[in-house]
Amino acid sequence: MNKQIITASVCLLAALSVAGITGKNFMEVKKPDELRPGPGVTQTKMLSDYFPDIAGTNADSTVYVMEGEQPGGKMLVLGGTHANEPSGYLAAITFVESGKVEQGTVFVIPRTCNSGFTHNDPQEGSPQYYTIQTKGGPRQFRYGSRAANPLDQWPDPDVYVHAASGQRLSGSETRNINRTYPGRPDGTLTEKASYAVRQLIDTEGVNLTFDLHEASPEYPVINATVAHETAMSIASNGMFELQMAGIAMSLEPSPTNLHGLTHRELGDYTDTLPLLMETANASQGRLRGKTNADLVLTGKDKCYVKAQKLGFLYVPYDETGHPIEERVGRHLQGIYEYSKAYSAQYPESPIVYNGLPSYQELFLDADPSELGGTQLGKYLN
Repeated sequence: MNKQIITASVCLLAALSVAGITGKNFMEVKKPDELRPGPGVTQTKMLSDYFPDIAGTNADSTVYVMEGEQPGGKMLVLGGTHANEPSGYLAAITFVESGKVEQGTVFVIPRTCNSGFTHNDPQEGSPQYYTIQTKGGPRQFRYGSRAANPLDQWPDPDVYVHAASGQRLSGSETRNINRTYPGRPDGTLTEKASYAVRQLIDTEGVNLTFDLHEASPEYPVINATVAHETAMSIASNGMFELQMAGIAMSLEPSPTNLHGLTHRELGDYTDTLPLLMETANASQGRLRGKTNADLVLTGKDKCYVKAQKLGFLYVPYDETGHPIEERVGRHLQGIYEYSKAYSAQYPESPIVYNGLPSYQELFLDADPSELGGTQLGKYLN
């Protein structure tokens, strides 16, 4: 009996220890990363300011407002639509911490799907965090999930029906915010979050919207910009400038029969001109090897080098990988060229800003030994 009591006590203590450790980890990942807004941020709001129903939920997210001294147009930058696509998240953070608007107003939401940052995709072996050395010391950033946390919205239906169009998709897409636009005020938490973004655009009169993404190297739409037909003119002009700068960029028209995405629904249901950009993220792919923070930041993967030689990829891939500086640089340079093209086409409402690194500065001119986070860290506070 004594042996049984001792064994049971040991097992109980072990179980309590595991529960304590996992419980602490569970609470820690729900805490948002610390952002350090630069002097270009003139005020902060919450997404719930535009749709109060999401206040106090994980659908709510911080909106950083950057107002220029001169009037002009209005631009929205959406990072973190998918929390396992770090270049869009970090590009938005870099804008908040280093950018300075001269004309017009820029709204930045680094964590568009805030709920997605509170968990990881199961069975993916993804890191929970990655660390970047910045001017202020090492900073830890969350690597989350493509979808909202099931603790915030459950259960998934067998089939997800997009409310506005009737389009039918896999049930798990109900928690993918980039399948729920234009959103619904009486819908799921994810639909309410996308509705709040739409309300921000309508309330503030946003002229130009960017949605920053990453894709696996074997995905056909990669190193690409997807534009609604109303934004095709500025997208064409901006893409020409990107090509002239040596940045390979394809231009894809937003499919009229693929619903729920920013580049389709925001163009259909609001007056904004929406564009979505994709960069190459090996840590998302199905052909990758070991998944860790180093892969997230350097993009170096021997499995993808082999896949390139076998002709399986839609983006060039060698031993140098696709470091975070290249991917963030593509987003920042894309925003710059497309917003410049917008300002040229709509001179009555220009959007002008400075302070952000170019693709050349962030990636091409960098010491190769500093790529993989160190070079990017020079532009974070």
